[in-house]
Amino acid sequence: MPQPEHFNMEAQTVYDGGAMNACANFALRFLLPGLLMAGPGWRLALAQGDPAPNPQLASKELNARVDKLLKQMTLEEKIGQLVQYSVGNPTGPNESHLKWDQMVERGEIGSMLNVVGADATNYYQHIAVEKSRLHIPLIFGQDVIHGHRTTFPVPLALAASWDPGVAGTVARFGAREARADGVPWVFSPMVDIARDPRWGRIIESNGEDPYLGSALARAWVKGYQQDDLSKPDSVAVCVKHYAAYGAAIAGRDYNAADMSEITLRQVYLEPYRAAVEAGAATMMSAFNTINGVPATANPFTLTQILRKEWGFDGFVVSDWGAVGELRNHAIGDDETVARKALEAGVDMDMEGNLYGTVIAAQVRAGKISESVVDEAARRVLRVKFALGLFEHPYATPGPTYTATPEDREVARKVTDETFVLLKNDPVEGVGTLLPLSGKLKTVALIGPMADNARELLGAWAVTGDPKFVITPKTTLGERLGDRLLYAEGCGLLSGEDANVLKHVDFDRPMTVEENAPVPDDDKTIAEAVETAKKADVAILMLGEPTNWMEGEAASRVHLGFTGNQEKLLEAVVATAKPVILVVAAGRPLQLTWAAGHVPAILEMWSPGIAAGPALADMLFGDANPSGKLPSSFPRAVGQEPLYYAQLPTGRPAHGDLSHMPRNAEEKFMSRYMDEDNSALFPFGWGLSYTRFSYSQPTVSRAEVPLRDVLAQGHGPVVTVGADVKNTGSVAGTEVVQMYIRNTDASVSQPVRELKGFTRVTLAPGEQKHLEFPLGFDELSFYNAKIERTVEPTTYDVWVGGSSVADAETSFKVVE
Repeated sequence: MPQPEHFNMEAQTVYDGGAMNACANFALRFLLPGLLMAGPGWRLALAQGDPAPNPQLASKELNARVDKLLKQMTLEEKIGQLVQYSVGNPTGPNESHLKWDQMVERGEIGSMLNVVGADATNYYQHIAVEKSRLHIPLIFGQDVIHGHRTTFPVPLALAASWDPGVAGTVARFGAREARADGVPWVFSPMVDIARDPRWGRIIESNGEDPYLGSALARAWVKGYQQDDLSKPDSVAVCVKHYAAYGAAIAGRDYNAADMSEITLRQVYLEPYRAAVEAGAATMMSAFNTINGVPATANPFTLTQILRKEWGFDGFVVSDWGAVGELRNHAIGDDETVARKALEAGVDMDMEGNLYGTVIAAQVRAGKISESVVDEAARRVLRVKFALGLFEHPYATPGPTYTATPEDREVARKVTDETFVLLKNDPVEGVGTLLPLSGKLKTVALIGPMADNARELLGAWAVTGDPKFVITPKTTLGERLGDRLLYAEGCGLLSGEDANVLKHVDFDRPMTVEENAPVPDDDKTIAEAVETAKKADVAILMLGEPTNWMEGEAASRVHLGFTGNQEKLLEAVVATAKPVILVVAAGRPLQLTWAAGHVPAILEMWSPGIAAGPALADMLFGDANPSGKLPSSFPRAVGQEPLYYAQLPTGRPAHGDLSHMPRNAEEKFMSRYMDEDNSALFPFGWGLSYTRFSYSQPTVSRAEVPLRDVLAQGHGPVVTVGADVKNTGSVAGTEVVQMYIRNTDASVSQPVRELKGFTRVTLAPGEQKHLEFPLGFDELSFYNAKIERTVEPTTYDVWVGGSSVADAETSFKVVE
């Protein structure tokens, strides 16, 4: 397979959200010309006649073809376009046993999912194109989460790169491989804001921040679709899960989301909006309710916001069975929930088996206008035409996939950018443990993740294959030879863990079977301790079972290491040998004990096929860690949901990101009695093998007239500058971050918000001046009237290497 181009965005300042956006130049749709007074501030009105987010879907020629076909279709054929079934492996409860061939021939199915491979997709496509009355092709969909055949790190790990180019590269690989497999539609990217790692699907997200999430959402969409759906190696994205799925109460999957409309718009909807502006062809509705209204039957989010405000021209598919599950939300029977979903704006029913069975009768009875069905079918056909499926419906069979050296090299480079060095304290008499010294005689590699290809592949690697994973044990063994000592230490699960999990796993058999003997972890831990004693340094690779305890339906109330891994860690640390902890988990775990007792901690997430080579790059200093956390790591689970952009309180406690007076000894403050408020490792955190220093930031204007902010539209009105210098002895890449705080708004604003970032590579002693533009998009917020506005105020600004940066300046917006 040809190597995809790597989106070269590293050296550019990311100006997320306007025509000046150096990451992607995707104009926001809150445009001039209208300037309307909004209380004490101003807002921009949505202009009439703004260009559509996806010009292909809005083209007159394409829509004329759609309308011509639509006029020839019967009611049943139009409804058929709104029906999707899984014919392969299910990703949810599957009770349907339907005659697929006959249904396709009658035009009763418009889409299938989990049908993968040219032979399989062509089989059904031949029936649709050659035997159905109007020869309308099917559209095949598939979960392509972090690569299709070539498996990269999970999306949360990719977000840790803070490099939109990485997301674009992974999307290009996924698009090419999926399209070659006959799949022109991918259920990706997931852009849900996730602020609670108890929620298993945080691994599919871009983390906790809407600014970072929006930049990455744009890159995912552009990488998959290439601004041209008709290209043979482009696929239509399906942005999910609309909306606010990541705000599940208590981190319990499928649970309700409940929040103010300000928070919904200002935080949770922003990445979806960015994806729509980047031209997203389809969206997926979520399982959850939003303020009491199910997302799959919510006209406010699906029609008012998505289509009327954002101008979305594609179609919306439900998540698996979500239309039928509306009955469980107690909003009606089969007929009622199907009608509510369709009229709200859900165009396709995925595995719900309701649109195809109850809609036609309601149309004939006058309960549903046929124009509603027409519009939903029009949206689906629009995407099929744009993809070129009518002209090129079939996939060309190719050779069986194998991971080529070129594929592996791209995966390795991508994975290198995702590692986050959480801690690297010096050890007395040794110095810092990372990178490893060439003087080491023996290295102990210990832990259940060190040679576990299946778990290193990561959750939701639907078409990935563990046989292509190169494990750390393999790579380090090749590099160190007899100098490497290995011990598994313990299993990922204890017998008790397995007894619980075997009742919820539907994907594959549990490792620990019903009557299997419980592993003797005490024995293997003792063996690991002896192995560590023989070595100069011990590398522990610990984590959680990615395919049982991460992803969908994988919420946890305990965020520590599973099984007896913590016991293993403590036992090896007790040997007094230098210890490096490598964490292989898709979500933030609670690492409190480790942070207090282990000198070096490296987060490698779920790394995919390049696990071993990428880890070796980090351990031996062939690559320098540059990743930064996209999600805060907690000190205790009781802090969750934990995120840096908290709203201030009237009684801020010591350690809060606030300029208000605080007293660490005062009882009546907003704090925990038994733990610090702050994250163990905060958002944006990540160390390097070198050091970076920052100058005091400057602003191009100390005062900015409000009218200038409005007159510039999406252009910058003030520039923040700062110098960053590599003060260490090796080259390194720093993710420079800019945060702001609105200190005098009509609605309380977060104590800090990310509003700019860039990756910069510096040689030892090298210094560069960086600039971050600020305009309406960065400075605005939603006021009490739900108007996006800018008001006279003071903005505090910080520039540094994480969300706790302390180099500060300020400027004013004045009347």
